[in-house]
Amino acid sequence: MALITLNVVRGDTQTGMRTERFEVPYKEGMSLLDAILWLREFKDPSIAVRYSCRSANACRECMAVVDNKAGYLCSIRAIADSEVCISPVSGLPWIKDLVTSID
Repeated sequence: MALITLNVVRGDTQTGMRTERFEVPYKEGMSLLDAILWLREFKDPSIAVRYSCRSANACRECMAVVDNKAGYLCSIRAIADSEVCISPVSGLPWIKDLVTSID
């Protein structure tokens, strides 16, 4: 079975940033948002990520930095047997894990 390795920045303003490594089963056509949501469902429900495309039919809330380049997690395709680093967007107030303030 193909996997994706995610190095995800975790923490909050009180505990500071740390990187945690996760392996996620790869499925053809999945996005990095799909991979993060798989982590929340099967490994660690405490991972914080902002998105609304699935619940409110709104877009552009899942922005993060992937391998040092800003993008939307829902539109970045996962690649089988790859490793990526995912961190919150810089320049915005950081709240927790991949969530920044959008106010």
